[in-house]
Amino acid sequence: MEIKRLDLGHLYVTAHAWPVHGYVILHEQLGVVLVDTGCGGPDEVLRHYKVVNRTVADALADHGLAPIDVTMVINTHLHFDHCGQNPAFAHAPLLVQRAEHERIVRARDDVSAWIEASGMTFELVDGSRALAPDLRIVASPGHTSGHQSVVATTGRGIELFIGDAAYTRAVWEKAGAGRLPEGQAEDVETWRGSLANLKALAPARVHFCHDG
Repeated sequence: MEIKRLDLGHLYVTAHAWPVHGYVILHEQLGVVLVDTGCGGPDEVLRHYKVVNRTVADALADHGLAPIDVTMVINTHLHFDHCGQNPAFAHAPLLVQRAEHERIVRARDDVSAWIEASGMTFELVDGSRALAPDLRIVASPGHTSGHQSVVATTGRGIELFIGDAAYTRAVWEKAGAGRLPEGQAEDVETWRGSLANLKALAPARVHFCHDG
């Protein structure tokens, strides 16, 4: 199993520029698994966050890959900066928690309307799912009600792809201290429980979407 980080541009939260990363897992059994696809969606949302976008095709090309090579997409959740380039992968299953899909149906906001209009078809996951003996999805609600993370067992040990379960390493390491970044937790108590469950896996490496 090999892991490649994708540089998908950046966005601004308040006055701070935050990177946007996706991840490719080159898996012997599953093929090219993509975790999160970067920014996209309604123009007003992209303007609000001053998104400087990079296409997922260009990011994949850095590693000698193209969108057609991707065999599976896992969206940690359905915010615009994690599922925004899903339309490039109409040929691949898009895995998302059922609870997350239900959330966007309830939300009736600009992003959910954009997702519906795009015609995305999701494969819905209920809680944990083993994709292979060394790769699985786990529910990690709190940032959103249907957030999920990905757990890989590699030569290093456990590696986590945590989406927005923690924006940054500082949040991951100091979850119980200080004020949380804007938007970090839709439900703070549920979020803290999810983070505790992820930490209990004793990961050797954590892959962040908005940190270097």
